[in-house]
Amino acid sequence: MSRPFVLPLLLAFDLDGTLIPDGGLTVPASTRAALARLRTLGVQVAVITGRDAAPADVIDAARPAAVATNNGGTVRINDQHHLELHFGQDDLRAVLAHGLEDARVIAFTAHRIYIDTPAGTPTPDWLRDRPHAPLSELPESEKILKVGFYHPGIRGWRDALSGSHPHLVMTGAQEPYTDFLTVTPAGANKGAALMAIAGALDIDMAQTVAFGDSDNDVAMLEVAGHAVQLGDLPLLRPHADEALSGPEALGAYLERLAERLETESATALR
Repeated sequence: MSRPFVLPLLLAFDLDGTLIPDGGLTVPASTRAALARLRTLGVQVAVITGRDAAPADVIDAARPAAVATNNGGTVRINDQHHLELHFGQDDLRAVLAHGLEDARVIAFTAHRIYIDTPAGTPTPDWLRDRPHAPLSELPESEKILKVGFYHPGIRGWRDALSGSHPHLVMTGAQEPYTDFLTVTPAGANKGAALMAIAGALDIDMAQTVAFGDSDNDVAMLEVAGHAVQLGDLPLLRPHADEALSGPEALGAYLERLAERLETESATALR
């Protein structure tokens, strides 16, 4: 750890591939224990994820002061609504005009999910117990927070949409998610979310540490006081101050951080 970490300190975590294994629902025991130790020292935590909701075990383990979902488009701080960004109708029409045959498209609102899937494609397991309806039934009045696409040719649609609507936020359609694209409204990115959270908690950005593993984490790694990459994705290297091998290494890193904070606190009391 090359920079001095002192309180107040805010740790901001991506979920998949960072705080939890890809596609997982639970925080590894070593990370859970380290987070509990850091909490006793007064360190605050933010969860900033591309998911539309954080799993219950993540909330229980991290006890976050803030949770940002939908790649930063929805922010809750101290369990209070802080921010929610959604598409205007013109932008939404442009996003949905993809023209990709057999694409799976999922549009997220705060309370319901609208999905368009190729014929014969089963409903994803994670969606079965959640309120959802066909995308064709999407009311014009619904406020869409995020749209996800699954298709092998999604890179072409991302490039076309970036050209016509450069103000929209697009992540994916490149390694490690070559067949998946997420589109969020202007301003809905993880960097903006981290800045909003730090401001609301009265923590200087220099005292923020961001952890992430994929391209949608670039925005928060760029603005954080210290940036930690999980995994070895090449496109993240220019934005990270240091790197860990993956979620399995995070617990030990956080324990070392706790030890450092404890030592500095003891020294300050002498």
